[in-house]
Amino acid sequence: MNDRPSLLRNDGGNRNHWLTLRLVGTRSNRSAIGTRVRALLGGMTLTAEVRSGGSYISHNDARIHFGLGRKARIERLEIRWPSGRVQTFDNMEADRFVQLKEGGEPETVRLRKP
Repeated sequence: MNDRPSLLRNDGGNRNHWLTLRLVGTRSNRSAIGTRVRALLGGMTLTAEVRSGGSYISHNDARIHFGLGRKARIERLEIRWPSGRVQTFDNMEADRFVQLKEGGEPETVRLRKP
């Protein structure tokens, strides 16, 4: 409060895997709020939901982020949209940002390097 904001950056590296999803609704709301995602990997199930809101004068990231540890891929990804549509994808590779439109195929999002 009443001070300059801080920006923290991890330059230490990390050998663990991850997957971040940006969901876009077509029949459901465009922001995909309320969409539930399950990731199955190595006998483990990870679950997340797209939510809106945050705190005072702030907003949380609407993307879904899964930390996968040593697993380099998700065996099965299940998306339940608010419209009732269910999509499943098998063998998704880790360490990437993916955009998924309701009813469409996953698109890897390319990041610009600084």
